Amino acid sequence: MLDTVEADRAHAPPDAEPRGTNRRRFVTGIGALALGALAGALAPRTSESAPESAPASAADPVRLPAARPDEAALLRMQRELQRAIAKPVEQRRWGMVIDLRKCVGCSACTIACKAENRLPPGVVYRPVLEEEIGEYPNVTRRFIPRPCMQCENPPCVPVCPVGATYSRPDGIVEINYDQCIGCRYCITACPYSARTFDYGDSYSNGTPARQPYEQLVTYEYGKSYNRAKGDSPVGNARKCTFCLHRLNEGMLPECVTSCIGVATYFGDLNDPDSLVSELAASPNMMRLKEELGTKPRVFYLL
Repeated sequence: MLDTVEADRAHAPPDAEPRGTNRRRFVTGIGALALGALAGALAPRTSESAPESAPASAADPVRLPAARPDEAALLRMQRELQRAIAKPVEQRRWGMVIDLRKCVGCSACTIACKAENRLPPGVVYRPVLEEEIGEYPNVTRRFIPRPCMQCENPPCVPVCPVGATYSRPDGIVEINYDQCIGCRYCITACPYSARTFDYGDSYSNGTPARQPYEQLVTYEYGKSYNRAKGDSPVGNARKCTFCLHRLNEGMLPECVTSCIGVATYFGDLNDPDSLVSELAASPNMMRLKEELGTKPRVFYLL
């Protein structure tokens, strides 16, 4: 058998391929075609004449299918987000609605927020609080996700001695990490305990080496920060930003897209046709500690 193969090779043209090569090329080509067809079948459909979409950005948003009355809430919110970011920043007012009837306390939003913002130990932007309702034996629990309230009248702003905390024109309360001196007055002033402090801890403290994921750059407020070097935001107060870095790129906040029960809604409160505007006007709406006059932009549905 080996002699036969060697004889075939000896009489083959100089540029001929070894036996079996054509078969491998054929099988590889068929596999590639099958994978390509499968990817095409699973790809999201846009209009028939729509060109191929580029990555999402505020300047070049992803093309969405035509609006439908029964479309998913996430798709509607994405459409409304594109409409909002097309307006000047001072003409939009970001808000969030959380339906407590849908929240199951899975903490998926908490974990997704930690991963998206690469938060260190002790820094949590969106904890899920638990409330016990009723008396034994008729007792139940209610879960309350608590991001920053992005107050219209934020108590954390006037107490900052260096003006590092301020309200943006779109309603997001921002912290200038480069200006913050770490006095933590704002943490004390916040009635919602929505602010934490970055002490520079890492999950690999006490181990031989810091893990690569703890040395990644973070992009809060649309800027780049490398806390692995001990720079900001180490030594600064930190809080939920409504994922401003995602909004700048035309994407919804991470807690919205990760909610398994679609209990969190986000959008422009200045848009009367937006989903958040409709839900915020519901008769079963309430806001936390509204009697303090902080005017939170996070609404809850009971």
